[in-house]
Amino acid sequence: MTAETTTELTTVYQVKGMTCGHCEGAVSSEISEIAGVSSVKAVASTGQVTVVSATALDEEAVRAAVDEAGYELVGQA
Repeated sequence: MTAETTTELTTVYQVKGMTCGHCEGAVSSEISEIAGVSSVKAVASTGQVTVVSATALDEEAVRAAVDEAGYELVGQA
C-alpha cells in the first residue's frame, strides 16, 4: 500500500464574476456537492477557488457546478 492511496489532491480554479462573500458561498456550495470533494475555499478578491478532493475532478463537472451558481469557470489557475 502506497501513501498515494490516502493523499488528497488540491486543485485551484479561476472563476469569473465572484465579488462578495455570498458569491464565495454559492460557488463553494455547488462545488462541494461533487462526489469526492472534501473541502472548497473560494476567494472573491482573487477569483480563485481551491478544491481538495480524493481524486482528480472532471473539469466539466466543476464547470457545471460553477455555472449552476451563476459564475464562469475560466479554468485551472
